Amino acid sequence: FLLIISLVFYLYYNRLYYVYRYIIVSIIVISLIIITIAALGLFGMVLTILSAKTYAPVQRLMILAVKILYPAALKLGKFIGIPSDKIKSSFIEVNNHLVLTSGLKVNPEEILILAPHCIQKDFCTQKITADPWKCKRCGRCNVGNLLDLAEKYNVNIAVVPGGTLARNSVIKYKPHAIVAIACERDLTSGIQDTSPIPVLGVLNERPEGPCHNCIVDVSRVEEAIKFFVEGEGR
Repeated sequence: FLLIISLVFYLYYNRLYYVYRYIIVSIIVISLIIITIAALGLFGMVLTILSAKTYAPVQRLMILAVKILYPAALKLGKFIGIPSDKIKSSFIEVNNHLVLTSGLKVNPEEILILAPHCIQKDFCTQKITADPWKCKRCGRCNVGNLLDLAEKYNVNIAVVPGGTLARNSVIKYKPHAIVAIACERDLTSGIQDTSPIPVLGVLNERPEGPCHNCIVDVSRVEEAIKFFVEGEGR
């Protein structure tokens, strides 16, 4: 926006104002609209989180504000040296807060647990991406724990190796709510891709490095399921 303002002054002081007056007015109007949407959306997010209430009039503005501010935040973070994973983690946390204040209540069969294939141990021979129920539940990874939760709450579950199959699972199950387990990159892209379906994101832990023998805090996954089933924030 500083560049836009500089352009306006450049055109004006070079006596090009009359030639480009319509362009200048258009730029100013569009800039003001974008700034207003971002400001109102950001204000709505802060108000929603602080009051733990959902304000319907600003829901769409919040979504638009995220679409405007998130890419800008990534680029600005890169410029000033903030790791992208830190910004993505903040995005996930804000998203979770907004979902938790919604008071949403979903039937168990309309909930999908979406887990990454990397939580399965690399030495395991069971092919669970096509059918997670083939897991032997030996206890060496968290897949068995997630299946226990799926049985306990009667929710759907999919274990996928990547974003494309994750989207296919969303199309297959047509969930009204998703509990997604992944790294910062996959969670942020998944939350945006599945909008407006509400997603509660649970970051996995990577003691052996990215995409290799990852683990997940199963208690956090259960809390997310219980929120959607009971419709109460925690």
